Amino acid sequence: MELAFVLVKSKMGHEMEVMNSILKIDGIKEVMGTYGQYDIFVKIQVPSRSQVEKIITKELRKISNVVSTTTLPVIPGQGEK
Repeated sequence: MELAFVLVKSKMGHEMEVMNSILKIDGIKEVMGTYGQYDIFVKIQVPSRSQVEKIITKELRKISNVVSTTTLPVIPGQGEK
């Protein structure tokens, strides 16, 4: 299972609209609004790395009012008990 976190910047005033669109994407496990440099925190969990890439490049980045994304892929096995 591949896990990645994505930090999303959206156009001001469109955060909830973007969050609702992100929640409709298969493989998205959590979406939370944040304060600071980024507006939205997204957790992706899917079976393969290629699915992570597809979600980000073909779906998430194409959502209206998404300005930019920063992806943090998780290193398998680190931080697990």
